[in-house]
Amino acid sequence: MIRGGHIDAAILGAMQVSQVGDIANFMIPGKLALPTPNKTKVIAIMEHCAKDGSPKILKQCSLPLAGARAVGRIITELVVFNVNRENGELELTELPEGATLEEVKAKTGCEFRLSNNFLQG
Repeated sequence: MIRGGHIDAAILGAMQVSQVGDIANFMIPGKLALPTPNKTKVIAIMEHCAKDGSPKILKQCSLPLAGARAVGRIITELVVFNVNRENGELELTELPEGATLEEVKAKTGCEFRLSNNFLQG
């Protein structure tokens, strides 16, 4: 359904997402499961860090990719990022009450910038 562009949006769990929108959520050996979407908006829902505390939002995924430049938005318990897949940039749009920019910077494995419409809890 996603590959064929038959739906407007897809919400997927992810093990890792890169700053360019690459997603690692499962592996089909030798094949990307999610091509770059033309019509479908892909939203990754995930925990911000792994159980060992390491970042899951990275400059480059270390796990096998399910899709290249597929994700347009990342939502975690800590942030909402928009992904500019063309420029390879993350834009922080929302931060919940009690969270700080310093915490987000420490727990995110790549650079990001604040949105012009940035909202803090």
